[in-house]
Order: sequence, then C-alpha cells, then structure tokens
Amino acid sequence: AIDDAAFMCTRKYGDAPEVIITGRLDMTFPYVPTHLHYIMLELLKNSMRATVEYHGIDADYPPIKVVIADGSDNEDVIIKVSDEGGGIPRSNMKRIWSYLFTTADPEIQEGMVAFNENVDHSIDSPLAGLGYGLPISRSYARYFGGDLSIMSMEGYGTDCFVYLTRLGNTREPLPI
Repeated sequence: AIDDAAFMCTRKYGDAPEVIITGRLDMTFPYVPTHLHYIMLELLKNSMRATVEYHGIDADYPPIKVVIADGSDNEDVIIKVSDEGGGIPRSNMKRIWSYLFTTADPEIQEGMVAFNENVDHSIDSPLAGLGYGLPISRSYARYFGGDLSIMSMEGYGTDCFVYLTRLGNTREPLPI
C-alpha cells in the first residue's frame, strides 16, 4: 500500500513523503489482504496528500509514521498512521465519514463521472477527491469486528487508528 500511495502522490505532485514503519514488523495474523490493503492505501494517500499540500511542493516533508501494535493479550491488532499534514478542521470531522464528502478539487469528481474514452482509469485514478475512501475503509474494518477512528489536531496533523480484530475470534455482523 505504501508503494501504491507513493506512486500516486509522486504522479500528482512530483514527490512523496517518506513512510516509516515501526512496532511489530515480524507479526503475522489472519485477515483479508485486499481489505487491509484498501484501508491502508486510503489512509496513506490521505496522509501524503495532506502533508504535501500543507508543506508545499518541493518542501522537506516530515515522514508519515505507521506504528503496528500487538501484544499477546491484545484482542486487536492496531495500526496507527500519523502525519503532520495540517490536520482536519473540527467542523469537518463528522462529515469525513459521509460518502461523497471530499476536500479535493470538485473537478476530480466531475472528471470521473463523465465518460472519456481517452482516460485509462486503471492508471489515471486520482489521489483524492471521490469521497468514498474513508467510509468504505471504516466499513471494511467494522465488518470483521474492528474499527477505524481518526483524531486530528488542526494546524498540525492527523492520527488514524485501524483496529483489526483477529479473524477467527468474531462472527460476521449479519442479521439473524
């Protein structure tokens, strides 16, 4: 997910912040790889975009930090993604979970909706702007008994917490 997010950020801005991973790097656990990749890609894309736009193109970007926490008694595997990308205004915090809410240029949504035979969306997908990355990511985490939460400090940065219940310990949340 880091390589994919960095590729997309570099394609848009010409550079991408470094990502530093710490914590339990040796850990393995059962989870659906495509869901985890999607969640992490969305969080990293958001962090990279915020960092580049807050600090300006060609700046010396602070790294994005990813911490993987796990303990033998932990019921969850927790992944924290932290950036120094200026944070999210408190007035937007409730809306970040709404589908189609975005802080990106509105022309991106218009360009994705309009059919253009000259655009290959498999390689030209936007870094941000469609407004469904965070809501779907939280739905993926919650479907398997986990969660996604975001704490932001406007003017500084954002911390995202992905709680992943170890698969096998819970059932799918289906109505009976």
